[in-house]
Amino acid sequence: METVEISDRNDFALWAIQRAQEIVTGEGAAFAIAAQGADEETLSQTAAALGQAISDAMLEVFDGLVAS
Repeated sequence: METVEISDRNDFALWAIQRAQEIVTGEGAAFAIAAQGADEETLSQTAAALGQAISDAMLEVFDGLVAS
């Protein structure tokens, strides 16, 4: 995992946008593909992976703020 120094709101906004893009590219694409004809089990798993990635990102931010 890469360490990023956030010193102001602009840095944080840029980081959040980049992180969201990574999540959507990685997990969102899998969800979209699954939604095009997968069974309910596969769709559920990919939706859970997308939600988990978002949760992990939020915790990553929280942990970084607490450590500061």
